[in-house]
Formats: sequence, structure tokens, C-alpha cells
Amino acid sequence: LSASMAEGSRTSEARRDDVFGRWVIFSPARSRRPTDLKSHNPTNPSPAPSADAPKPSCPFCAGRESECAPEIFRVPPPEPEASPWRIRVIENLYPALRRDLVPPAPLVGGEEEEETAPGERAMCGFGFHDVVIETPRHDVRLWDLDAEGVSDVLLAYAARVRQLAEHPAVKYVQVFKNHGASAGASMAHSHSQMLGTPFVPPSVTTRLNHMKETFERSGHCSLCEIRSEYTLISETPNFSAIVPFAASYPFEIWIIPRQHISYFHEIGQDKALELGSLLKTMLQKLCKQLNDPPFNFMIHSSPFGLSSSRLPYAHWFLQIVPQLSVIGGFEIGSGCYINPVFPEDAAKILRELDCST
Repeated sequence: LSASMAEGSRTSEARRDDVFGRWVIFSPARSRRPTDLKSHNPTNPSPAPSADAPKPSCPFCAGRESECAPEIFRVPPPEPEASPWRIRVIENLYPALRRDLVPPAPLVGGEEEEETAPGERAMCGFGFHDVVIETPRHDVRLWDLDAEGVSDVLLAYAARVRQLAEHPAVKYVQVFKNHGASAGASMAHSHSQMLGTPFVPPSVTTRLNHMKETFERSGHCSLCEIRSEYTLISETPNFSAIVPFAASYPFEIWIIPRQHISYFHEIGQDKALELGSLLKTMLQKLCKQLNDPPFNFMIHSSPFGLSSSRLPYAHWFLQIVPQLSVIGGFEIGSGCYINPVFPEDAAKILRELDCST
């Protein structure tokens, strides 16, 4: 894209996303100026209590641990010193998948058969559904933590994913955060979740297949090749934060490792600190620019035991999706999305936004 195109007026345009393999229609006529786009349903789930109001409390708050489902681990660990916890990883009290069920028998033929076997199929609802309580305080959001605090949350994700990877029936772990009721959060206290499934979810298979097509056509990984000054928001030595070229949602952000890495759970402490700082900044920017919108973020990693032939195009990344509009019949029926904000415009706004004050 030329500088004039990136900065000038635009007409509708369709772009194909080479990671998820979907078409996106950019239609700026359907919206006001990009800078005017705000959430009309700000979350503000945990306002600072006034002096005469009681402090909010819930089962995720410190001191009410006994009201939660069983704890898996905490940070710091309770031994050898019983210091206050900063992060707790617990079982979900209302799990979508049940760890106490008998795991399904492994498929004959392995990974490829699981991806391509036709016909209707069913298996028991075995799996793991965990909650990561990111802070003991009810009035603190993830991006209110310092970079080290966010890093510790990321390392807790990675530690739990590594534990689940040891289970022979778990094929994939989806790490995600829902912020705000309209984004799916049932608890206001800052937390995230992960599901370990006995199958590879279809969107993961589709993503890998589309990245394979790009790799076979170009000889390069789709995410390794993303280097555009017009869609870049911020960059560190090991990570890039961008608005993707064919963003399905307005002000969608991807944080991508600059080195080719297939598995999120292999992240080390130094890179987790760098990623934590960048993630904190991106969430601050979205909160300030979009009026504290509900959002989801998802870590897109690779299925466990991926064959070595697939690793060259399997590249993990973190996707942040502000919930600014409702998905309609066209999107549901066609699998295409309509985005009123061009990625270059969204990236420029976020890039220039100062969150230091």
C-alpha cells in the first residue's frame, strides 16, 4: 500500500486473510470517522469504590478461596512460606468439559485422520476447563498490573498448558480471556480461562491448513512475513503488535512473535516479560481509545504433537478483539465479515495514542 492510499479517503474494498482464510469487506461508509468509534457498552466492571461504599467482593477475591472450585496451583506457591497469592489457577466450577469422565479412545491413524475423517461423530465430554484468577483484588484489571504482573499471568498460562500437554488424551488447549458481560464474562473479577480438548478444534485445523497453503505457495510462514509500517502499532525485539491486513473486527490487534515459534507454552521468562509489557500497552490503548470496550483475547497456538513437516508454517500469536458491533446474518451466513475501519487507519490511531498519562 502506498502512503497516499494509507492516509487518503477510501472506498469499499475486500481483502482475504491468509491465516484464517476468510474474506473481509471494508466499508467505511457504514461508520463515522474511525476516531469516533467508541464502545456504547463500556465494561467498567470494577469501579474504584467510594470512601462510604463497601469494597466489592466475590469468590475470586482474596479470603474467599474456599468458595471456589479446587485449586490447581497458585503464584507464588504456598510452600515453603505461606505468602499471599498473586495468581490462582483453579478448576472451573461450571465446566464445559469434565475431567472426571473417561477419556475417549485415541483415533487410529493419528493426527491426519482426526482432521479429515468424514461423517457425523460424537465422543464423551471429557476435557479440562480451568480458570486463571489474575489478581486477588476485585478492583484491578489485567492492564492495571505492572509488566511483571502481566508476565506472571502469561507464565501461569504456559505452566498449566505444559501440565495439560502431559495428558495423552488432550490434543489442544485454548487460552482465552473474556472481558465484560457482552464478551462472555460471567464474573467481573479479572480472570481468564483455558479449555483442554480431546480433539483439535475445527478452526485450528482450518487455520493451519490455510497457513500451509501460503507456505507451499510462497515458501514462507504467513506470520513471519508480516512487515508493514502501515499496520504496525508497536514493536519490541521479539514481538510485533499489528492490526492485521484483513482484520475481521474494527481495532482488532494481533501480537506476533517475530521469531518463528509454534507453541506458546515454550515461552521463557524474559520473553514473557516483554510480551506482558506489550500486551499491557495494547489493552491500555484499546481502553483509552474505545471507552473501555468489552473484548476477548485468544492465544492461537499449535496442537500438541504436531508433525515436524507442519512446524515450518505453524506460528503462534495472540489475538485481541474489541466487541464494538454485533455479528449479523451476512457474517453468520457467509463466513465473511464487514469491518467499517480500515486496518491502516486503526493502526495509525493506536500507534499515535499516548497512554503514559
